Amino acid sequence: MEMLIQKGGNVMMQASDSASILFEASSSGNPDAVSLLLEYGADANVPKHSGHLPIHRAAYRGHLLALKILIPVTEKAAIRRSGISPVHSAAAGGHPQCLALLLKDGFDVNFMLDKRVQKGYDDERKSALFFAVSNNDVTSAFQLLDAGALPNQDPVNCLQVGLRMGNYELVNLLLRHGANVNYVCRVNPLHFPSALQYALKDEVLLRMLLNYGYNVSKCFDCAIGEKSHVPDDYEGWTPTVIKDTMFCEVITVSWLQHLSGNVVRVMLDYVDHVPVCCKLRDVLMRQELWPEINSIATNPRSLKHLCRLKIRKCMGRLHLRCPVFMSFLPLPDRLKDYVLYKEYDLFGQGVFTQAW
Repeated sequence: MEMLIQKGGNVMMQASDSASILFEASSSGNPDAVSLLLEYGADANVPKHSGHLPIHRAAYRGHLLALKILIPVTEKAAIRRSGISPVHSAAAGGHPQCLALLLKDGFDVNFMLDKRVQKGYDDERKSALFFAVSNNDVTSAFQLLDAGALPNQDPVNCLQVGLRMGNYELVNLLLRHGANVNYVCRVNPLHFPSALQYALKDEVLLRMLLNYGYNVSKCFDCAIGEKSHVPDDYEGWTPTVIKDTMFCEVITVSWLQHLSGNVVRVMLDYVDHVPVCCKLRDVLMRQELWPEINSIATNPRSLKHLCRLKIRKCMGRLHLRCPVFMSFLPLPDRLKDYVLYKEYDLFGQGVFTQAW
């Protein structure tokens, strides 16, 4: 390289896609090559057609030494113009060391993709955290969340992605850092918070959601009640198939109704008296757990249980998941554990599979 440069090679030349020679050197990651080009006047702020800079490529490929060289010579204004942060690139590539270096150097953990870049992804992702979560990368996700990444910034909630993958550790991590357990999926908005649909077959995931303040009451909020759930003019399709579908309609479909007894029985641990509509009741009556469910649903709940529900409601979801707030709460540790449903924290107890 040095011989070619001394013979007249231009370090500022660009390929047909506008990739600079420095960009290509950053891709291979040789720190000596990167340093040499910069010494001869290469510009770290020249983007490709896609907007990516050499720093992005080094971060994505995991070239830590090259990244260390590129950080001080890359302008923050050039990164803003690119519409993507090197933090996104390191998270997308799955390189925790590069991620740690960028965060230590002060790069914004909540820098959001420019709309122009967003359009390149079907899910229209915005945050670096989304890249880490979609990669099933617990280490990078923890680094980002620990540095202050906000978990509810993307059109598709990060928690939804973790739930779909069934990664207990990742889901627990997101919930502990404030992921909205009551998010509503914008593609198929249900009458109840959308997260539940990914936990119907797994008690560990279900308990996680409910322990962190999932709005269980919405699942029993059926406006039809004791009336027929099939309209007189029903022709096989209604608007509720794609929007505002109630829990009783979902859990009673032929391929899920065998789960209804287990799911409803768990839910009753998190509510006061709730009405059970005729459609849900008809299916529950055929389940093995029906006698227990019926006994709970038709008898007064214990005062201890009602007090727990009241305390949780007064605290609110964000306080429930905040360790600092809980540490200052003037309650005995046993009562704190009871309020947080520690007896039902299957993941915390080391139960890593509890599918029905």
